[in-house]
Amino acid sequence: MLATGATYLLYHWLNRGGMPSLRTVSIVTAAKKLPAGVALKASDLELISWPANIPLPGAYHAIPPLAGRPLIYPLSASEPVLKKDLAIPGAGIGLAVHIPPGMRATSVKSNAVVGVAGFLFPGSHVDVLATFHNNQPGMPLKQPLTQTILQNVEVLTAGEEIQPDPAGKPHTVSVVTLLLHPVDAEKLLLASASSSIQFVLRNGADAKTLQPPPIRLGQLLNGQTPPPARHGWRPHLPPKPLNVVQMIQGTKRSEVKF
Repeated sequence: MLATGATYLLYHWLNRGGMPSLRTVSIVTAAKKLPAGVALKASDLELISWPANIPLPGAYHAIPPLAGRPLIYPLSASEPVLKKDLAIPGAGIGLAVHIPPGMRATSVKSNAVVGVAGFLFPGSHVDVLATFHNNQPGMPLKQPLTQTILQNVEVLTAGEEIQPDPAGKPHTVSVVTLLLHPVDAEKLLLASASSSIQFVLRNGADAKTLQPPPIRLGQLLNGQTPPPARHGWRPHLPPKPLNVVQMIQGTKRSEVKF
């Protein structure tokens, strides 16, 4: 009887709020899988309950303010929508939302060789080399030469793909879009019109900028060694001769070198 009474009292105490209830807030999440570059609609979003004691920086708590905002990164279903995922109002849709202020997106033709055998993915970093031929009008070159014109350039799109393949499979594309400063965009367009260009894939963690000299055809045929890169290179100079002065003070002789 004592156990039954205790159980009855505990049951009613719990039902009356004896245990503290978990406070929640509403946050906006994706109602379905959303690709990058789309403009959000109200039907793309939904509200879910989120524990108030677990803050989620950058979260939104209402759907109407997000209608029409471009999405920078893809979202999975039920994934919270954060400020970092959205472009500023008026940034446009599609590829435009991936272009930071002051930068430009420039597309150039590619092929299986120029595109590093299909291993160029969005987000890759490349160097751009240009080969100038002696048959170009207005360019009286004695020998064809190859010069690095751009370094550590980010690939925005490979073909029509804005996001890299999750499995990392190579894809042959005909057009590659690069993220460039306006001056670098002019260099690339001029080089593509007056030379043949080649992409050289580099490690994404390698941000070093070198200054390699141009290579001419004669250096390959004659086995000449190209001059060393200017970056970090100093000419070897012979040591300066010392000036020696002999001093005589009475019967003492000494030398001073400087």
